[in-house]
Amino acid sequence: MDIISVNKFRDNLKSLVEQVISRHEPLKVTRRAGEAFVIMSAEDWEREQETLHVLQNRDLMQQIAASLDTHGRGQGYTPNDEQMNEITGI
Repeated sequence: MDIISVNKFRDNLKSLVEQVISRHEPLKVTRRAGEAFVIMSAEDWEREQETLHVLQNRDLMQQIAASLDTHGRGQGYTPNDEQMNEITGI
């Protein structure tokens, strides 16, 4: 994550916001007399929130762990060609 001072951020606001959105990389902005803050695109923030939801959900994490275990033993579900086309949207 890049770090920039609040003064440089203010002076280059438009280009820095465009950079954060296009690169999908957050930007940490530091302040001389206060807490730093992070700028990120709304799309990336929503994705992070979804990830946090999954990680905090015990049932989902248990399902993922069980799936990884089954897959590691070569006993996972294998869809047929028609199902794969539906899954991948072909």
